[in-house]
Amino acid sequence: MHPYRSHSCSALRASDAGTTARLSGWVHSKRDHGGLLFIDLRDETGLTQIVIPAGSPVMETAEHLRVESVITVTGDVVLRDETTRNPDLATGDIELRARELIVQSSAAVLPLQVAGQEHYSDELRLRYRYIDLRREQVHANIRLRSAIIASMRRRMTDLGFTEFQTPILTASSPEGARDFLVPSRTHAGKFYALPQAPQQFKQLAMVAGFDRYFQIAPCFRDEASRADRSPGEFYQLDFEMAFATQDEIFAVLEEVMSGLFTEFGKGRAVSTAPFERIPYARAMKVYGSDKPDLRNPLLITDVTEDFAGSGFGLFARIAADGGEVRAIPAPGAGGRPRSFYDKLNAWARENGAGGLGYITFAEEGGQGPIAKNLEADRVEAIRTKLGLNPGDAVFFAAGKGHDVAKFSGLVRTRIAEELDLIEKDAFRFCWITDFPMYELNEETGLIDFSHNPFSMPQGGLEALNTKDPLDILAYQYDIVCNGIELSSGAIRNHLPDVMIRAFEIAGYPESEVEARFGGMLNAFRYGAPPHGGSAPGVDRIVMLLADEPNIREVILFPLNQQGEDLMMGAPAPVPPERLKELSLALNLKPAVKKD
Repeated sequence: MHPYRSHSCSALRASDAGTTARLSGWVHSKRDHGGLLFIDLRDETGLTQIVIPAGSPVMETAEHLRVESVITVTGDVVLRDETTRNPDLATGDIELRARELIVQSSAAVLPLQVAGQEHYSDELRLRYRYIDLRREQVHANIRLRSAIIASMRRRMTDLGFTEFQTPILTASSPEGARDFLVPSRTHAGKFYALPQAPQQFKQLAMVAGFDRYFQIAPCFRDEASRADRSPGEFYQLDFEMAFATQDEIFAVLEEVMSGLFTEFGKGRAVSTAPFERIPYARAMKVYGSDKPDLRNPLLITDVTEDFAGSGFGLFARIAADGGEVRAIPAPGAGGRPRSFYDKLNAWARENGAGGLGYITFAEEGGQGPIAKNLEADRVEAIRTKLGLNPGDAVFFAAGKGHDVAKFSGLVRTRIAEELDLIEKDAFRFCWITDFPMYELNEETGLIDFSHNPFSMPQGGLEALNTKDPLDILAYQYDIVCNGIELSSGAIRNHLPDVMIRAFEIAGYPESEVEARFGGMLNAFRYGAPPHGGSAPGVDRIVMLLADEPNIREVILFPLNQQGEDLMMGAPAPVPPERLKELSLALNLKPAVKKD
C-alpha cells in the first residue's frame, strides 16, 4: 500500500465497506462522544469521518492532536448506521475505523480557524494566507480560477490562436499608470520596467507574421487598490489578430465569454451573441457611465429643454448656463413615504451633490417641491417623455459635462437598488464603442490620450490633421459585464506617420516617439498588417463567476490595499552593498513625527 494514501478523502463509498484504506490529510475537526473519538479528516478533495473506538492503541495519540495537524490513518472502511449517515457529504455513508495513526506534522495553536464560517480581518487572513486558503470558500475560488484559465486556453486554441510568452523585463510605456522599475546592475543608472501589458510585443508578433496570438499575461501597474482591482499585478487573457476587423475581434471574444460564463455560471442567464453595442457618447447620456450595468432597466433621459426658461429657477439657470438636467425614472416609487426621499436626498449630499430633486405622479398630476414650481404642462411633458404613470416618480440630476453624467449614473444605480429592479442571476454583456481618441487632462488642461495610445483614429491621418482633437473618435472598445469593465481593446495604429502625428497631438515630439517606441515604429516601416485585439481581465472574470465582491478573494497570494505582502514581508529594505551594486543611493523623505 502507498505510504500515505490509498484513496483521497472524498473517494470512499458504501461499496468500499469491508476493505482496508489509508488516508492522509488535515484534522478538520474532533468530537469526543463518550469514549468514541471522531475526526473529520480533510484533503483537497473533501472529508472522511475517522472513528477511534475506546481502548484503541491510537487513542492517546489522537486525543492530543490539535486541529490542522497532518496525519496518516490506516483502517477498515465500515458502513455508518442509518441514523448517522450524512447525505450532504460525498463519503457520508461510511467511516474509517482507525487501526494505525501516524502524525506527519503537528499544528501549533491556529491564528484563525479553518472550520466554520467565522469572519477575520483582512490583515490576519493575508498574513496567514496559507491557512486562509484551506478554508472551503477561498479554496474553491482558487480551484475555480484554475478551471476557468484552463477553459480559456482550450477555447483560444480551438479558435486557432497560438500561445506565446512575452518579456517581463522591458522598457517603460505610457499605458495610463505608473511602471514598476527594475534597476540594471550592468547598465548603471538605467532601468527596466515591468510590463503594464504586453501591448507592443503582441503587436510586434503580428508584424512577425503570427496571425493569432494569445497568452494568460501577467501585468504590473503601480496603482491603488480597489474592490475590482488588485494593486501591483494582475492577469489578463491577452490576444491579438492580424488582418481582422473589429467585428471579427468582437465575435472571438463573444464566443469565449459566453462559453466561459455558461460553463461556470451555475445556470445563471448569459447574454447571447452578438452582445449589444453602445457608442461611448450614448452610454454616458443614457446610463451615466461607460461601464453600464444592463441588468438595471432604468434609462436616463435629457430633460434640459423642459426646464429651460421654466418657473423652477435652479434648473432653469443651469440650463441657461450650458448645463444639463437629466431625469432618472423610479417606477412604483410614487407611494413611498417621505423618509424614502429624505434618505436619498441625504445620500446625494454625501456624494457631493446639493441634493436630489424629484417629482411623484398621482392621478391629479405631479407632486412635490419641483412640481409646485414647474408649469403643469412641463411636468406632464416630462411624465410622457419617460413613459411614467400615476404611482411612479422621477429623480433629477443637474450640472455640467462629466460631473452630471457621473452623478446621474450613480442615481440610476441607487434607485434601481432601492426599488429592487436589478435583474438577478444573470450576466449581461455589452460593448462600449467609439471612444474619444483624446481628452483634456484635468490637472494640466492639455490634450492627452483618453485610452490606449496605440489605437487607430477613425478617419486616419486626415482626421488628425483636420479635426478638433476632442472630436476625433478611435477604433477603441470595452467589453463590460454587470457594470464591470472586463477589457479594453482596439484596432491598432500600424502606420508610422499616423502614429507620429497622433502622439504629436498629445504632446510627444517625433524625437521622443522615436526614442520611446523606435522598436515598434521601425518594425512598422518593414510592412505591418492591420491588426487589433483585446485583453479581458482574468481576475475580474473569476470574481464575477465566483460571485465575490472583492478581487482578493480569487487571487492565490494577493497584496493588501497598501500594496504589501504581509506574509512574505514585501516590499522590504535591501542591504547597502546591494544598492551599491545597482549604483543606487536612497534619498528618503524624513519620517513625520507623531504627537
